[in-house]
Amino acid sequence: MPGKKVVDTRCGAGLDCIIAANMAGAYGEIIGVDMTQEMVDQAQRNVAATGLKNVTIKQGIFEELPVDDGWADVVISNGAINLALDKDDIFRELNWVLKPGGRLQVADIVVDKPIPAGARRNIDLWTG
Repeated sequence: MPGKKVVDTRCGAGLDCIIAANMAGAYGEIIGVDMTQEMVDQAQRNVAATGLKNVTIKQGIFEELPVDDGWADVVISNGAINLALDKDDIFRELNWVLKPGGRLQVADIVVDKPIPAGARRNIDLWTG
């Protein structure tokens, strides 16, 4: 993926941004987005520690990514779509951010049976 523009949705501490930046090389551009300032700060520290210059971390929400329409060649989402209440909103936003012919790479949790209400309210079961 050399030279590609990549958006990492809900980038957390920035590990996937760092991996993507190494794959995209010096001519690639990576934008990581997280909703909390604490995670943005942590990701910025982690990226700075690597010396990578092609990564920008921004604060924002998944449903309104702070990225220009049609900017990304690749959007990555690692364990984030399952956390969204309205999946249709997420996929509409991803469609706006991706260039025509761009690709979405997703790693997520899929559940094929109803989850008991008690389990849905127990955050420890969802966050490992």
